[in-house]
Amino acid sequence: MNHLAHVFLAPDSPEARVGSILGDFTRGVELSALPGEVHRGVRHHFSVDTFTDRHPQVLASKRLFSSQRRRFAGVALDILYDHFLLKHWYRFSDHDCDRFIERTYRELNENRHLMPPQMARVTARMVDYDWFGAYQDLENIGQALDRVASRIRFANRFEGMIEEIHDHRPELEERFLEFFPDLQSIAKGF
Repeated sequence: MNHLAHVFLAPDSPEARVGSILGDFTRGVELSALPGEVHRGVRHHFSVDTFTDRHPQVLASKRLFSSQRRRFAGVALDILYDHFLLKHWYRFSDHDCDRFIERTYRELNENRHLMPPQMARVTARMVDYDWFGAYQDLENIGQALDRVASRIRFANRFEGMIEEIHDHRPELEERFLEFFPDLQSIAKGF
C-alpha cells in the first residue's frame, strides 16, 4: 500500500499515522526507540504490507502485467491503490475525504520532529505538492510511476507502466474493490 492508504488504515492518532508512513523510511531507524504510538504505526504499516502482498486479488492483479514489468507490479499497485481509494472513498469511509487529507497534511507538518530526515523531506514535498489530491487523476499516477522509474539505478522497463494499467484498469479496479474491505478488516483488528 502507498502513503494515503497507510494513513487511512492506521490506528487513530497523529503519531500512529506518522508511523504508518515511517514504515517506508525505517533504514537506519532504531524502531525500539520510537515513541509508543509511532512504533505502533510502523508495526501496523508492516502488517498491512504483509497482508497485501499475500492477498489473492493482489497476486492476481500482479499477474496482469507483462513479464517485462511484473517485477515492479507491486510498486505500481501500491500507488494505483491510492487512486482507487480516492475514487471509491465513500465506500470505505464516512469521513469527508478532503478534510481527512487536510488533517493528515497538518499532522505531518506538526510532527516532523518524529521523522528521519529523508521522510521529512518526502512528506514536505507530499504536502507542498498535494500528492493525495493529485492521485485522484489517473494520469498523475502515471507521472508518479515514471518518477519512481527514473530513480531505479539499473536498466528497467518500469517507465510507461501506466500504459499497462490503462489496458487492465477495469479488472485492476474490480480486484481492488474485492481486496480492500478484507484489508480494512485486518487493519481495524490490529
